[in-house]
Amino acid sequence: MKKRNLFLSLMALLFSLSPVRGQENLVVNVWDGVPADGKPQARLHVFLPEKGAKPARSVLILPGGGYVHLALGHEGTDWAGFFCPRGVAAFVLEYRMPAGQCDVPLADVRRALQTIRSRAAEWGVDSLQVGVMGSSAGGHLAATAAVWLTAGERPAFQILLYPVVTMAEGATHRGSREALLGRNPLPAWVDHYSLDRHVTAAAPRAFIALSGDDDVVPPRNAVQYYTALQEAGVPASLHIYPTGGHGWGYRSSFAFHGQLLDELARWLETF
Repeated sequence: MKKRNLFLSLMALLFSLSPVRGQENLVVNVWDGVPADGKPQARLHVFLPEKGAKPARSVLILPGGGYVHLALGHEGTDWAGFFCPRGVAAFVLEYRMPAGQCDVPLADVRRALQTIRSRAAEWGVDSLQVGVMGSSAGGHLAATAAVWLTAGERPAFQILLYPVVTMAEGATHRGSREALLGRNPLPAWVDHYSLDRHVTAAAPRAFIALSGDDDVVPPRNAVQYYTALQEAGVPASLHIYPTGGHGWGYRSSFAFHGQLLDELARWLETF
């Protein structure tokens, strides 16, 4: 009996470590050769669901990390296990850090969206249904794409988890602001990257989730962005969980993990 229980335990462990059935994990460079600024290459991790009768919806996932590193696992690739079984392709972007050039991360996002759309037939995805998802500073980058990319470039929807939104002193995440804009940014750049100030009716619909006790990124970031979307007439769903702090991503240790997944799954079914 003990041997049988040990065997079952090992099989369960191996199954938990295996890729979700139907996924195809590829890694592709988003730039041909070395980018013009000479910085390290940005890479796209591709997770495809089993092919269905129609092209799949897809999401470009942008992990957080304060614009100095990437939480690639729980805020990135781990989410493929949620999206792919639901017929949604997941593309996780290892975008480059700004390091004094604040336009670099968005350039990678723009290029990644172009890559997904140009290879839509190959990957079995709908080029008109490519959204973005970002956590923390990755949420700021996702919202930047939603606000500032042109009509033909912007994502079809946005999913933001505990996002940085504003660059205003006293309301932002200071580390993200300094990494993106420097220690003494020009007021014009602070305004440009305070995304709640620039939302228009052209912004894509949004799902926003955070914890009310987040002491890293003030909850007002997400609330202000939600309010701006509402005032612009953009459909938006705001979910504030009472506890959890910051940075939970796809971790099952987050007390409201199951509720988050259920609410996100239901939201995806609404359009």
